[in-house]
Amino acid sequence: MGDARLGERQLRQSLLSLLQDRHRNDADTVIRHEMGLCAGARRVDLAVINGELAGFEIKSDQDTLERLAGQAADYGRVLDRVTLVTTDRYMARAAALVPDWWGLVRATSAAQDEVGTVELGEVRLAAVNTGQEPFAVAQLLWRDEALAILRARGQHKGVQRARRWLVWERLAEVVPLPELQRLVCTQLKARQAWPGGQ
Repeated sequence: MGDARLGERQLRQSLLSLLQDRHRNDADTVIRHEMGLCAGARRVDLAVINGELAGFEIKSDQDTLERLAGQAADYGRVLDRVTLVTTDRYMARAAALVPDWWGLVRATSAAQDEVGTVELGEVRLAAVNTGQEPFAVAQLLWRDEALAILRARGQHKGVQRARRWLVWERLAEVVPLPELQRLVCTQLKARQAWPGGQ
């Protein structure tokens, strides 16, 4: 059975192609690889940024599920939707480790295909996450980005020279979550450079 040979690179390329096709005519959408969350403590494999922030986590046949429960907890603090892309080897076990609002996509080897093409089939659509935490959302911003938002609201006094954690904390306190989410998505899409492979 060819599915046992499916690696992370194959799944990522197929997923990226699918997402690029899906958003090809949408100039408002940006796709990022390995986007850092929670001040870099986690990295989601692919992120789609437009009016919302959707994450895609890949678990290939060569992966383990050791980190999945922790990833699920942290992704839930930040992302609007999350979809797990995995193979039959892990689908049942992985589904039990993630919240019901996560989407599930099954990856299988394309029949009669010698170049390793992967077919992706939707098992469950991702629903909207209602459990985001303002501080974790604020952490998606660089310090100067967060400070600029505070300055525009006259809320920067006392944190202009503070460490980023205090800037994020102030931002989470003074900007309502729905507005903060919109501001963060706008800023992420506007970035010209993403360090660390983002």
